[in-house]
Amino acid sequence: MMRRETDALGDLLLTENAYYGIQTERARKNFDISGQTYERFPDFIWCIAAIKKAAALANARTGALDKEIADAIGQAADEIMSGKMKDQFPIDIFQGGGGTSINMNVNEVIANRANELLMGEKGYSRVHPNTHVNMCQSTNDVIPSAIKMTCHIYLKKLIKSIDVLEQALRIKTDEFKDVVKLGRTCLQDAVPITLGQEFSGYLGFIMRQKQTLENLMDTCLDIPLGATAIGTGIGTVPGYVENVYMFLSDITGIPVRKEKNYFDALQNGDFYIYVSTGLKALATGLSKMATDFRLLSSGPRAGINEINLPAVQPGSSIMPGKVNPVMPELVNQVCYQVCGNDLAVTMAVEGGELDLNVWEPVIAKCLFESFMLLANSILLFSEKCVMGITANKERCRTYAVSSLALSTVIAARAGYKTGSRVAEYASERNLSIKEAAVEMNILAAEEAEKLFDPMLLTDSEKSGKEIPKDIHGIPERSGNS
Repeated sequence: MMRRETDALGDLLLTENAYYGIQTERARKNFDISGQTYERFPDFIWCIAAIKKAAALANARTGALDKEIADAIGQAADEIMSGKMKDQFPIDIFQGGGGTSINMNVNEVIANRANELLMGEKGYSRVHPNTHVNMCQSTNDVIPSAIKMTCHIYLKKLIKSIDVLEQALRIKTDEFKDVVKLGRTCLQDAVPITLGQEFSGYLGFIMRQKQTLENLMDTCLDIPLGATAIGTGIGTVPGYVENVYMFLSDITGIPVRKEKNYFDALQNGDFYIYVSTGLKALATGLSKMATDFRLLSSGPRAGINEINLPAVQPGSSIMPGKVNPVMPELVNQVCYQVCGNDLAVTMAVEGGELDLNVWEPVIAKCLFESFMLLANSILLFSEKCVMGITANKERCRTYAVSSLALSTVIAARAGYKTGSRVAEYASERNLSIKEAAVEMNILAAEEAEKLFDPMLLTDSEKSGKEIPKDIHGIPERSGNS
């Protein structure tokens, strides 16, 4: 069964079970390109519906809107917020008009449902999507307000995921504190480090990024609701602004605040840059961590093989027994996408013109997608990879004691030139630095054994006491070179 709606461009037939109206239907047909609709981002729809309810209550408080209509709008908004209407938002997330289509989509769904509650049928005879549901509002203040509120919600979810990873890294940092291994710079052998120290670096990064994201949450609270079309507040009634913020905070539990300068808020999108940059910073470090895990677990017979990653699935369709580091590879790809989204956000923010940035649909899509990808992948990465990492302790120690970079001990004791000669001697004869230093009579065997304890070399305070400097160098005990 069909019903007919009319606008300035003519008539359209809609299915009887559709609560959206003619403007939504036109947008659905005009922007049918990606197959991705706002059903993908229910928190965003939730925030828009909350704004509509708050506006209705504020308008009723000022006397601008009939209380019965306001209550019906509020009930319809509640149903949307509860998820009952999740199939009523069919518009593609890519759309022209600065978000007018999704704003009107919500307006129409609420209006049709409110009329149904009051009159027993869909239509706009009692509640109109523009006149009543959109009263004292514009797409231009509703959409950026909803985006900022949604970012606040997503930040909370992301931080919860980060908490799980932080705890996993904290456990591994302690678990691996006595596992001495070889450090590497420029992918070349360096001096000893413990696996716990290495993991403490990952932990420090995650803790710092969490703090950055927590700081961003407060910035999300400043919204431009009440600015209407271009910041002048045209179309609002006295008392609306004060009341709408109060009601919106009560409805959502998000303590929103009025932007200090509406014109600035509508013209400039630097807030989106700050959020996107925070997500990109997190993504780059996560990707680096994932890459490190892939390198450190490489092999197992012809690679570094210092750590073992949990096997979660077979790795090859042709090579039996091969297991790939699929969870780190998942994280890498998510992070590449987040960095790509950041570039799109940057271009869209820069592309704003004059009194409004109309590119907020793609900004919202990129930000929300990045939030979801990061939150979901961090949880999976923590649970299916990080928590199950084990160390190949003997392999780690073997690498640590065999590094030519241990010539640093000789350099610290006797000068860089002597250290270089020992490293060259060891390399030519396939010896360890300790063996070379003894064979060259630079150190006695007992002294070498003490100085070249790789665990000692991971602690600057202890090694500093054990390796006293002699700026004149240590005289050689024979003519070996």
